[in-house]
This record gives sequence, structure tokens and C-alpha cells, in this order.
Amino acid sequence: MSDWDTVTILRKKPPKASALKTEQAVNAARRQGLPVDTQQKYGAGTNKQHVTTKNTAKLDRETEELRHEKVPLDLGKLIMQGRQAKGMSQKDLATKICEKPQIVNDYEAGRGIPNNIVLGKIERAIGIKLRGKDRGQPLQPPGGKKV
Repeated sequence: MSDWDTVTILRKKPPKASALKTEQAVNAARRQGLPVDTQQKYGAGTNKQHVTTKNTAKLDRETEELRHEKVPLDLGKLIMQGRQAKGMSQKDLATKICEKPQIVNDYEAGRGIPNNIVLGKIERAIGIKLRGKDRGQPLQPPGGKKV
């Protein structure tokens, strides 16, 4: 068999999976008429730390038996007084606890949905207890003894 009878096929390496996911590659596949499967993942690309536990569709309807629990107004006043005593604005407090200013605003207005993680951060930032029976008392440092 001579060199004239053999066939050599030169090909490029197939593109990697990450290259196939680019917007340019997806648009090229659509132009060629190839099937394109796209999926939107829940919470993709966001830094979601707080997970809702109740069925959100039911809560959105807000019927009598299933309603969003709201922060009591007296708790909002405690947050406001503690924040003002430290000389902070709502934005300063939000920055200190790594939350959005709208969350602090909602908590102070009594519209916020209580979240123990957020309440704990606010407690430490303003130095006042916001949960439990001794609400409004100064926060004791960890391991500190009551006098």
C-alpha cells in the first residue's frame, strides 16, 4: 500500500463544555437550527444565605390561615433607639451587619419578616437584646456574668 492510498483526516479538537455555554456559542447554535437547552437555576449567581422555610406560593397569596409573620413595632422602636444611641444611620447599621439598608428600614417600620440571623447581627451591632424575655436590656458579652 502506497502513501497515495492512505487518507489522513485533520480535525480540530472539539470545544470544551465551558466554551459551549457562552452566549456567542448558544447564538451560533440557534442560527444553525440546532436544539438548544437552557435552564435557569434557582438562586444562581447570588449570595443567598437566608432560606425561606414555608411554601412561598402559599405565602404570596397571604390567606388568613397562612400569613407572613412581621416584626413587632416595639422591636422596631428598640432597633431605632439603639441605632441612634450609637450615632448610626440606617445605612451605617446595614453596612455593619452586611445587609441591605432596606432590611433595616423594614425592621424599624415593623414590616420586616423576622430572621434570627439578622436579629442576632443587629443585637451585636447596637448592643441591645432584641429577642427573648429581657428584650431591650443591654447585651451581655459572651461569658460575661450578670451583676
